[in-house]
Amino acid sequence: MVISHIALYVSDLKRSTAFYAGVLQLQPLEEPFKLGIHSWFSLGDRCQLHLIAGARQVPALHINHHLALRTDKFDNYLERLTENSIEYFTPDHQPNTVSVRPDGIRQVFFQDPDGYWLELNDEPLT
Repeated sequence: MVISHIALYVSDLKRSTAFYAGVLQLQPLEEPFKLGIHSWFSLGDRCQLHLIAGARQVPALHINHHLALRTDKFDNYLERLTENSIEYFTPDHQPNTVSVRPDGIRQVFFQDPDGYWLELNDEPLT
């Protein structure tokens, strides 16, 4: 079994689409429904992120409930977060600080426009 996609129910599809496409620079995908309530993105080989419009309210989520993304351009993404006034945290909520896991991987946590937690780390891609 492998992950096909992750779906997030969002309150403002345009705002969330702009965040994932612009700030995170995820590759948009054509979505087959054509109903105007979905945005799809590639999350690497054979995995996708589906944004679905219509959430009236997203429940407050704990930082441990997150989607982790890895990149070999970690420092570039930190700059992009800062340029877009997006605060990032360590797992224990120290603001604008990078944590280093026991295995040497750097990581930060931040929230998307609806408050979903995302982890960004520099775990090797291979």
